[in-house]
Amino acid sequence: MTNFEHKQFAHCESGVVSTLLSAYGIQLSEPMAFGITSSLSFVYLPFVKINGLPLIAYRELPKNIINKISKVLGIKMKTEKFKDPLLANSRLTQLVEGENKLVGLQTSVYYLPYMPEDMRFHFNAHNLLVYGKVGSKYQISDPVFEEVVECEESKLMRARFAKGAFAPKGFLYYPDDTTQNIDLSKAIKKAIIKNAKSMTTPFPFAGIKGMKRVANKIERLDTSDKKYVQLFLTHIVRMQEEIGTGGGGFRFLYAAFLKEAKEYNLNIDILEEASHLLLKSGDTLREFALLCVTGSKKYETLNLKNIAQKLRDAAAYEEKAYKILKKL
Repeated sequence: MTNFEHKQFAHCESGVVSTLLSAYGIQLSEPMAFGITSSLSFVYLPFVKINGLPLIAYRELPKNIINKISKVLGIKMKTEKFKDPLLANSRLTQLVEGENKLVGLQTSVYYLPYMPEDMRFHFNAHNLLVYGKVGSKYQISDPVFEEVVECEESKLMRARFAKGAFAPKGFLYYPDDTTQNIDLSKAIKKAIIKNAKSMTTPFPFAGIKGMKRVANKIERLDTSDKKYVQLFLTHIVRMQEEIGTGGGGFRFLYAAFLKEAKEYNLNIDILEEASHLLLKSGDTLREFALLCVTGSKKYETLNLKNIAQKLRDAAAYEEKAYKILKKL
């Protein structure tokens, strides 16, 4: 497909969905794709391991936007999984060459050869777009990069069938029907209230309670086990900065969504105040990440209490924001 515009985005899944829908006739910004699917979150699951350390997520789990966008907008999103890599490759070729479609894929960051060496790690939920194929090379619009890239089909096939948590299983997706008339006003209000409720859930491993739980965990780390403490702190940063969008970027993204939502006849004062608080949380999470990195590198200066408090500060900003948003 040639009638699409490659853009660099803050986050892969929301960026891919924004570009994908826009190419098929539905103009949707990245903040709107993220916010209208209630994708802001915080989850701490010590019983689910990523590279041997607990899962910490700053947004809803992978595929949330892809799975929810069709329901929210009333459109049809075609999704396919495969057991056979060769069949998956053949199907992708058919879609981009035979049917001239722009197709979203779920892949592993680690096996994408165009990724810089220091950006490769075993994370299987990186989304990208394939818009064409020349010979044995797929033409790719990856939202992490400023320009389009290419990838040999054998390499892309490996990235599409990586093993482990969130294994892609050749997952691909594209809009199948975008002819509906879409009224965003009600959907936006409903999504905001839903997100505010989910972030203030009583479940101890999610939302504000989850943030406070991680803060408590940090404060109680055994500093005599230097290796584990360093791994835990840098793992938090990786989950926030690399798998996330950098410096609490999901908070910045959601703040931008709230500002855009003002165009849809919602209470402007509420949206403005909540947006401001989430920007503060994003800045605080950036400071939190810096403290984690500094403490792990300069272990003699490590102050776990200060690091934990910074995360609690971010939680406090967010708790206030969600209470305000519930008033909608």
